[in-house]
Amino acid sequence: MIKVGIVGGAGYTAGELIRILVNHPEVERTSIASTSNAGQLVGSIHQDLLGLDLKFDEQPNLEVDMLFLCMGHGKSLEFLNKHTIPASTKIIDLSNDFRLRADQKQGDRKFIYGLPEVNKEAIQKASNVANPGCFATAIQEALLPLAANGWLENEVHIHALTGSTGAGQSLSATTHFTWRHDNVSVYKAFTHQHLGEIGETVVQLQPGFKEELSFIPLRGNFTRGIFATLYTKTSKSFEEIKSAYRKYFEEQPFVFISDEAIHLKQVVNTNNVLLHLEKIGDKLLITSIIDNLVKGASGQAVQNMNLMFGLKETTGIKLKATFF
Repeated sequence: MIKVGIVGGAGYTAGELIRILVNHPEVERTSIASTSNAGQLVGSIHQDLLGLDLKFDEQPNLEVDMLFLCMGHGKSLEFLNKHTIPASTKIIDLSNDFRLRADQKQGDRKFIYGLPEVNKEAIQKASNVANPGCFATAIQEALLPLAANGWLENEVHIHALTGSTGAGQSLSATTHFTWRHDNVSVYKAFTHQHLGEIGETVVQLQPGFKEELSFIPLRGNFTRGIFATLYTKTSKSFEEIKSAYRKYFEEQPFVFISDEAIHLKQVVNTNNVLLHLEKIGDKLLITSIIDNLVKGASGQAVQNMNLMFGLKETTGIKLKATFF
């Protein structure tokens, strides 16, 4: 059994992580730390876990096999600088502190970028993994086969709509029900922080790529999920493209290519990625959908844990969509 600790246990990603790990057949939970909720039952904060006989600890147990860091951006680096963690303890960080190559060294620890559909072999050998961002996951999955074949020839235009849970649990003006309901808005146009990790992965697969990734993120009036559309000009035939996508993902258990148009309810509550391809004239349109809290965060973290411990990749995360 893998002894697991969680730091930053009160947020959305931690709540989703606990929900997954509760039913993971190879996991023994040993510590869920939250300084603001120390001593309280986990179910008093994550109310869908009511009945779980487990309390938040004030200080994390660092003597574990796997430590998940579920804190805000900048907090993971601060935490690791303040604490001495046994070398035998593996770490998965769900913030953006270690995703970029320039940031992946922390003391004696070297973080691997944790997108399994690109770095599976490196993750299997890793002791420290930087979990990808949610937008970054949906967008990268849409581009991987093109980049792997060197077929990204032009600027890529990206629109992606995310649910309110993507903003985290802390209240802000744009997460209140009265603002979010019946509303859609653009934010961080062309400057979103996930562009850095997307760009690094694309160049990893297609060295020399220098075209623009023009990304417009949008806030949606729903709770969870990411619906992304990408388009780019291409000289490749649609048959070549479809064949390349099916070949690239044929051994990836969570990525599926749909011949029919896709919609968000097909992936909510799953670790799946659904992709749909169309070619109109010389433009390739790619639709990519994920659950931002599962494949975009906690589910992917468990997928990475499975790989790091030599388990079957799908263990504990074969989840059905909340369709109805």
